[in-house]
Amino acid sequence: MAIDNIFKDEASEEKGERARMASFVGAMAIADLVKTTLGPKGMDKILQSTGRGHEVNVTNDGATILKSLHIDNPAAKVLVVQDDEVGDGTTSVVVLAGELLREAEKLVNAKIHPMTIISGFRMAAECARDALLQKVVDNKTDSEKFKSDLMKIAMTTLSSKILSQDKEHFAKLAVDAVLRLKGSTNLEAIQIIKKPGGSLKDSFLDEGFILDKKIGIGQPKRLENAKILVANTAMDTDKVKIYGARVRVDSMSRVAEIEGAEKEKMREKVQKIIAHGINCFVNRQLIYNFPEELFADAGILAIEHADFDGIERLALVTGGEIASTFDNPESVKLGHCKLIEEIMIGEDKLIHFSGVELGQACTIVLRGASRHVLDEADRSLHDALCVLSQTVNDSRVLLGGGWPEMIMAKEVDELAKKTPGKKSHAIEAFSRALLSIPTIIADNAGLDSAELIAQLRAEHQKEGCTAGIDVITGSVGDMAERGISEAFKVKQAVLLSATEAAEMILRVDEIITCAPRRREDRM
Repeated sequence: MAIDNIFKDEASEEKGERARMASFVGAMAIADLVKTTLGPKGMDKILQSTGRGHEVNVTNDGATILKSLHIDNPAAKVLVVQDDEVGDGTTSVVVLAGELLREAEKLVNAKIHPMTIISGFRMAAECARDALLQKVVDNKTDSEKFKSDLMKIAMTTLSSKILSQDKEHFAKLAVDAVLRLKGSTNLEAIQIIKKPGGSLKDSFLDEGFILDKKIGIGQPKRLENAKILVANTAMDTDKVKIYGARVRVDSMSRVAEIEGAEKEKMREKVQKIIAHGINCFVNRQLIYNFPEELFADAGILAIEHADFDGIERLALVTGGEIASTFDNPESVKLGHCKLIEEIMIGEDKLIHFSGVELGQACTIVLRGASRHVLDEADRSLHDALCVLSQTVNDSRVLLGGGWPEMIMAKEVDELAKKTPGKKSHAIEAFSRALLSIPTIIADNAGLDSAELIAQLRAEHQKEGCTAGIDVITGSVGDMAERGISEAFKVKQAVLLSATEAAEMILRVDEIITCAPRRREDRM
């Protein structure tokens, strides 16, 4: 007896050819969606949320676009995950994986088994990686050259973002900030503050830490050799702290007694805090007028309502820990800095901590015409900082502008000619997919991609060729002269992630969709 269906009524399954087609189509659709944002002349997308306020984001950052999409197709979700390790190259991963699947679809239609295609892709990816390894340049020993490499990488990363007009200015900011980290990849120490007003050119790097708060009334505006206690504790006195409590009293004098007791409790707490021998108190929660008065009398600078992100960072850079109980002063680790003062940026007052314990700490203040510009500038700068902090550790550098793809495609083609059997078709398809990246860069710049790729291929037959696509002049140019460089780590991550994502989707031969959960009748 044949079993027709082993699933619940509303569950569905797609098998074999149909499942594979659904996966291919979904992944290719995602690739086509972000394809137009690739390269220095990529276009932007407007993302409008359906939530309250219908927020609008204008961006060409692949990771941001993919995170904001609500995707139904299961295979397309596989492509959305790469961005965490390297921070840049998300668009390239998705585009390359989409192209690999487009080629794989033709091979599957020509009756080549998916496993054969996968093993061909694996051989090709290995060969492509080796081809890049032979061409890398490493200037770690020569600090001047290394710094210029970092500048070039930062400018290349930023040239496809909104900051491309002032890319030298921002590349310098990013390189200076990352070199201060001295090889650490902890980007928490670099704080980015966005302040509307002025133009993007007015952005600057500040050594030290800036907290987006005002100094309270009647408190010192400048403190030298500060000892800082960072806390997350309630400093509001005139409330009875039991939620929904009712206190019955027989006269007004009793109310005054309760208030007096609350005040006494608060005074004791403030005395305990002052006993830590501090001269600056930063609290995550509100500080009411009474404790603020007490702090001002003791000559202690009290900063209230610092947002959580702010106090976590502040604790990190000043070397302190966040405290919430104050009974044992000796067990609390205080933060230190040389100077706290109030500064003005635009029309806002902010608090500036300089000479902090963590020497690498710095703040990049972004200025710009509107909130959308600032958000996009923040995303672009974050990508550049991620790439640079990875490059400081793995200092191998390649040229950019479609040059690495041409190198890889050429080697992979050679491999296809030597490989017997059906695998060679898959390897050849891999080489075609690699060429699609320079093709799309040229297409997005409105150039004749077929002509340019043909010229590039001819150039790359010569030994030691450094030619790539120069979208500014619209021709084949010398990438070494133009100073277009990319980090080897990013290229390697793009190559391997795209191959793995394509491989994962190729293996699919059945899609099972669960039955939706029913809401029980509550009647």
